[in-house]
Amino acid sequence: MPQRQHTPHPTNIGAVGAETGSRKAPMTYVIALPCVDVKDRACVEECPVDCIYEGDRTLYIHPDECVDCGACEPVCPVEAIYYEDDVPEEWSEYITANAEFFDDLGSPGGAAKMGPTGKDVPFIAALPPQGE
Repeated sequence: MPQRQHTPHPTNIGAVGAETGSRKAPMTYVIALPCVDVKDRACVEECPVDCIYEGDRTLYIHPDECVDCGACEPVCPVEAIYYEDDVPEEWSEYITANAEFFDDLGSPGGAAKMGPTGKDVPFIAALPPQGE
């Protein structure tokens, strides 16, 4: 499958302040259904800020740690990563699920030092097995 080309989302351009690194807009990338039970991890290797965390059945992008660079999107072989505004309607629940994953976890400051969490949000955990 050819890799998707990344074009910065129009609302993403300049989303990170050069002086402070602070986010100007609460937008981020979201990992949707195609990743469930796949977890290819190409996105994890590509992420320059280590903000993609591993749950039991899927991966999650930390909305506060993500710098919205979009490097993860074109390397996903199952096309599961979308800019928040571009998530297909049928997968809109993944926007909430992605944020809820970090409610208890907080901001650990990097996925690599944390390792796999072994858990998912209830919505993901309740899904039937994918890809069988």
